[in-house]
Amino acid sequence: MISYIRGILAEKEEDQIVVEASSIGYEIHVPLSFLEELPPVGEEVRIYTYLQVKEDALNLFGFRSRQDLKMFKQLLGVNGIGPKGALGLLSAMRPDDLRLAVISGDAKAISKAPGIGLKTAQRLILDLKDKISVEEILMTDQEETGTTPVRTGGLPDAGKEAVDALTALGYSAMEATKAVRQVEITGQMTAEDVLKASLRHLSFF
Repeated sequence: MISYIRGILAEKEEDQIVVEASSIGYEIHVPLSFLEELPPVGEEVRIYTYLQVKEDALNLFGFRSRQDLKMFKQLLGVNGIGPKGALGLLSAMRPDDLRLAVISGDAKAISKAPGIGLKTAQRLILDLKDKISVEEILMTDQEETGTTPVRTGGLPDAGKEAVDALTALGYSAMEATKAVRQVEITGQMTAEDVLKASLRHLSFF
């Protein structure tokens, strides 16, 4: 299994890239949401990959982080969703937005993805709701930046408590989590501090 590929971004196309590593060019299918975040051709990248083995082909699918790769694999576990369907979903919705839609039960938002009907979206939510947590979403940014999540008075504890408080106030799980993720949480911040800062961000939604 290829865990990740680190090399030079050699080509960028509509739904795939080529990464050159050790004089080999790897063709990798990527979601549109990730393609838009990639640096210019010629710069170094690290792509977390999933290898699909078929009788007549080997296909690599690439993602910006292990969390996004995990989301892709979780989608593959849903009946009726294959690699192309999962990639289409992650192209139509950023991984974090998809996680939020699953947690909040927003089947309508998920069904807007190409090839995903309302019944498939409802089944996806049913299958994945217990496998995705608010804590997991809050920790995504720390993984991307390479920082260590603060667990005492910060992420995920204070952030998670703030999300719970916001949902108790009537905000949806999606609104609450998006607002908390806008806050730069430090180890000195309490859940109340995070809640107050989050409410300021909510006023702009």
